[in-house]
Amino acid sequence: MDLGIAGKWALVCGASKGLGLGCAQALAAEGVHVMMVARGAPVLEAAAAALRSAPGVGQVIAVAADITTEEGRSAAFAAPGGPGLDFDIVITNAGGPPPGDFRDWERENWIKALDANMLTPIALIKATIDRMAARNFGRIINITSGAVKSPIDVLGLSNGARSGLTGFVAGVARGQTASANVTVNNLLPGAFDTDRLRATMVGAAQKTGQPMEQLLQARAKAIPARRFGNSREFGAICAFLCSQHAGYITGQNILADGGAYPGTF
Repeated sequence: MDLGIAGKWALVCGASKGLGLGCAQALAAEGVHVMMVARGAPVLEAAAAALRSAPGVGQVIAVAADITTEEGRSAAFAAPGGPGLDFDIVITNAGGPPPGDFRDWERENWIKALDANMLTPIALIKATIDRMAARNFGRIINITSGAVKSPIDVLGLSNGARSGLTGFVAGVARGQTASANVTVNNLLPGAFDTDRLRATMVGAAQKTGQPMEQLLQARAKAIPARRFGNSREFGAICAFLCSQHAGYITGQNILADGGAYPGTF
């Protein structure tokens, strides 16, 4: 299927590895020009170089910056060779806050979580959505978490910040820009084989005294698909939601979790 987005410009945050990289790869394979943003310059440059070497890709720009800061966002918008503020596709993505007990979190912990996982996506939407509407095309995808639908007790910071973003998107996606072919959706990953998953499981292994690999196997067996997801299939879902064919999908929370969520709705 031709997704009809070749030649468009995409901003992909957290793009040096994991799910963000999967999204960048999938979009680049469709001929989309991609600006990859991440904090770690060496890993980002290596990922960008690998992407540039793939056949049929358009422009690939790497910007080593912290997108959760105003300075980082300004660096992305001002990057040489980029489109400025005129992105057609924006993939918001930032690492989740650390797990823990809510009794140990102070105001500073909450503000940091909100900045990264709620206020940064809102700032990126604010900076780009009206320009998308003026061109009669726009796709915004927020990578959030399956914990928005099925909260995890130790991920309270993430549960709270991402749920706040979800509520905001529910409103803005149905605003005036919806009639201008601009969609805003959230993509909710369940258990994917990423550094984030393994970091979380390290804590579980230390707490229980069980080997991490044993815990990973048990976690995978508890998923109806009997496996973890991978970044490339996540990227493919993202690319479809960014396509010309997905213009009638907006304000939705698309859950990709191998069937783990047990609810009907």
